[in-house]
This record gives sequence, structure tokens and C-alpha cells, in this order.
Amino acid sequence: MTKICGDASEFAASALHGYSMVHRDLVKMVRGGVVRAKPGSKGKVAVVVGGGSGHYPAFIGYVGTGFADAAIAGDIFASPSTQAIQSVVRQADLGGGILLGFGNYAGDVLNFGIAADRLRAEGYDVRILATMDDVASATENERERRRGIAGDLTIFKIVGAAAEEGLDLDAVEQIGHRVNRQTRTFGVAFDGCTLPGEADKLFHVPNARMALGLGVHGEPGIGEESIPTPQVLAQILLEKVLNELPAGASRRVALTLNGLGSTKQEELFVLWEALAPLLEKAGLTAVAPLVGEYVTSLDMAGCSLTLTWLDDELERLWCAPVDTAALRHGLIEEVDTTFEDAPAETSVTYMKSSTAEGRRGGQCVSGVMITLAEALAAAETELGHIDAVAGDGDHGQGMARGSAAAKAAAARAATSGAGPATTLSAAADAWADRAGGTSGALWGEGLRAFSLALDDNALPSSTQLAQGARQAMERIMSLGKAKPGDKTLIDALVPFVEMLEQELSGGAALPVAWSKAANASQAAAEATKDLLPRMGRARTHGERSKGHPDAGALSLALCVGVVGKELQTQLLEGEQKRTVSLGE
Repeated sequence: MTKICGDASEFAASALHGYSMVHRDLVKMVRGGVVRAKPGSKGKVAVVVGGGSGHYPAFIGYVGTGFADAAIAGDIFASPSTQAIQSVVRQADLGGGILLGFGNYAGDVLNFGIAADRLRAEGYDVRILATMDDVASATENERERRRGIAGDLTIFKIVGAAAEEGLDLDAVEQIGHRVNRQTRTFGVAFDGCTLPGEADKLFHVPNARMALGLGVHGEPGIGEESIPTPQVLAQILLEKVLNELPAGASRRVALTLNGLGSTKQEELFVLWEALAPLLEKAGLTAVAPLVGEYVTSLDMAGCSLTLTWLDDELERLWCAPVDTAALRHGLIEEVDTTFEDAPAETSVTYMKSSTAEGRRGGQCVSGVMITLAEALAAAETELGHIDAVAGDGDHGQGMARGSAAAKAAAARAATSGAGPATTLSAAADAWADRAGGTSGALWGEGLRAFSLALDDNALPSSTQLAQGARQAMERIMSLGKAKPGDKTLIDALVPFVEMLEQELSGGAALPVAWSKAANASQAAAEATKDLLPRMGRARTHGERSKGHPDAGALSLALCVGVVGKELQTQLLEGEQKRTVSLGE
């Protein structure tokens, strides 16, 4: 956030000016804030909201049709001045009175209160609405001490819609106080925020921990614990707000799952997936739920959950049309919100091998995939770090995901009695499907090409394994267009295939030949540190890559090494079984 700063003392003013330039169809900049570019109708109640900057899209992003008529923007996390509030209100007035909305913070209460008194003395009919939705900041018995946080969005949206409908000031004020009483928010933070111009964050949360009950100005929370699974986090957030279910509340709620600044929307969607069944279990219906950033805290990492219990009138206003930078939609009408699970994948029927040796071969392939998946899961972080030097850092994750899927598919095939060719083919498709990306496609096609050399009715022979390795290599080279020296997995695969073929043609036993080939692959993979990449994303960061081995080559070498050890283990077990059988 503060990396694009300029003069820190002018940060909020510059941001306000820039926002007004971008959204000139919605707002016009005035001293201390913004007003609607196209004012509402004469006689309408003017809804004016505000507070400190640093919370975008609150509050300037709320200005537009169906929401606020104006917003006052103070400095970062600081209340706007009394004078700024008065100035903006005078320009926003439409003759129907003014409702001033703000969070329940000492500076805001003071400045908005003084401004309201002065404006009343000038003849304006001004009412004030201080939001109090943060359940972590005070008990229900001391509700007047609670902070206003992400509930601002729901409360001000409903109030704005009431004013847009043409209700008079008394009615708009009454609705505002009602929705304020019906709104609850609880939030957590994973790390603090950085003020413009500052080198460090206002506070830090220890690694892998989260602070409970954080406000939006870096205020201390009420506790700290380890970051849980999405399911547990969803339960924590929901329980905190449900503990204060308003008396006689309906089961229909306006819901906002809010990001605090640097928690990505994809993370919030993962959290929503965990939250949805909990809402259903609690008998709650989320009406037009929102997931995104609506009340932030600069670059704070964290999220909050807001529930507003709706009655018929509040629901109508919540669903009313709105056109602002923060929120834009037409009238939301009742729709069937029943979520249907994605259809299950069609089950695969594997052809059973006609021989015991073939079925044993399928089990052998499955065993190899188990060992591969375990090794790649253990190496996931290291491979990711290596890939991040000149790539996007996802190689470890992709290999771990792909091999885990291949392990599961191979196990299903082998359990069905499939032979080695069918089992490896099933693993190949699963690997490509789950890993995704370039390496997923190459590994999937390589393994599929390997499977074509095997016989479903026999244990894989040395000749078949060597042929399969060559077919895999040729298929990968054909698809990826890479050759030795390009700093890719080919640099480790070609030496492996050539050494395996050489050793087997010289009469070496399979375990010995495979071991020597795996050693050659490992040496070649490590030697890629001296190469410059000529393929893929890494080629644009060639010099950064110099001195670091290629992650794809290393993972290939790791895999053939692991397979060699597994083959040796399986051969020894086979010999022991045959010895016992002869002894009987």
C-alpha cells in the first residue's frame, strides 16, 4: 500500500483526488470529500457518510444512486474535521434534511456531533447515526461503546435506499437505528497494516497465528490463536455473531464476508465454501450475500463476517438498485438459492487382467505411485523455492497434486484387477488433470506414452521398461519442443533413458541398470545450474536462474531415483515369495 506514496502527509488527499478523477461519472470532489455527480431529487433526504481514509471503498466508494449522497474523507484513520463535515453537508443538502452516518469512534463522534450542532444552528435538520456492529469491542450491555466496522456497508446501504425511495427524515432515521441494532460483525487479522510513509506495520501478528476481534484502525484484539482450517475459521466467525442473535430476529440475513486489504478474494471464496453449510445448519438464509473488500484497513491481512437480520422492509431496501464504485446492481429479486453440487465424475470401469501376473503388475505400478506421491509431497516446498528463482514457484505444488491424484487413480485401477498398462494410463490421466499447467500436461502424456509399452497380462520386463522410458521421453520432447541444454526436465530425462538402455544392452540386471541411470539423471539435473533457460517462463529471467538448478530436472531425477528403489524393493519381495513357495 505505502510503496506508492509520494508525500505521506498528502496521501489521503491525493487518493481522494485520484478517485474523483477516475469516477467522475459518479462523484464530484469538494472540499473534504465528494458529492454525487448527479444530485438526487429536490426534497430528498441527503445521506452523508464519512470517517478516516484508509478504508476504501468506505466511505467515498459508497457515493452514488441508491446509497450515499456524499462522503467526507479524513486523513488516514483520522476523523474528518468539523469544518470539512459542515462544508460537505451544505453542498449535499437537497432540502429534505440530512442523516450523518459514521463509525462509533471518539474522534468521529466528537467532530460529527459538533458539526451537527452547528448545522442545526444554521437551520439544517440533521440527525446522526453512529454504527455499532463490532461485537468484539464491548459487551451487548455496553453496546454504545462498540465500534462501527464492516457493518457500515449494510447499514448505510439500507439507509441510502430508504432515502432514495423518498421516505422522510424521521422514517429514514428510524430505519437507520433499527438496522444498526440488527447488525453484528466479528473479524480476525493475520497481520497488521502499514501507514503511508512508515517502514513497518502498526502491529505484527506472529507467523501462522491470527488475532481475534481486530478493528479497522490497528486496535488490539481480544485474543490470539493459530490460524485454523477454513472450516474452523468459518465456525469461529459465525458463532461470535450468532451469540448475539437479536430477540425475535428472522432467519433471513444480509451477509458480508469482508476482506481487510490484502486477503485475496479467492481466499474469501474458500472461506465462503466452508461457511455456507454452517449457515444452512443454523437455519439462516443469506439474502444477496457479498464477498469482497468493502471496509478495509490499508494493507491489513484479515477478514470479517457481518450479519444483519432482516425484516420485510429492510430486505427490500437491501435488495434495492444501487450504482456506486463499491456496489452496483439492479433490483435483486427472489431467486432459488439452493446450491446444487457439481455432478460427480463418471465412474471408470477398468478391464481386469486375465492373468495373475498381470494383476500383480498393476499392483506394482500402484506401489510405485504411492512411493512417488510420498516423495514429491515431502519435496514440495523445496521444489517450489527452486522454481521461484526464475519461475512462478508452483512446481512443487503441481508435482505434489499430480502425483497424489495419480496414486489414487492407480490404486482404484489396481484394486479392480487392472494390469500395469491400464493402471499406469489411469495414473497418467489423473496426474495431468490434477496438476494442470505445462508440467502436468507433459508428465501426463509422458506416463501415458510409457504405459503403451507395457502388457496388461504380464509383469513389466526390463525391455518394456526401457522402451516405455524412451517413448515417454520422445513424447515429452515432441510436445514441449525442448532439447538437452534448454534447462528443462529433458536435461535429466535424456541421460536417464540413454544410460538405462546402455546398461541393459550390456547385460546389467534391471536394478543395477536403473540405479546407474538414476545417478546419471541426478548429476545432469544438478548440472543445469550452469545453464541458461531457453524455454518456458524462466527464459525471461535467464540471468537470475544462473547458479540454480532447474526444478523440473530435479523433480524428474528425484522421481526416477524413487522408482528405482521401489522396483528393487518389489523385486526382493518377489524373490522372497518365490523362495517361500519353493520351500513349501
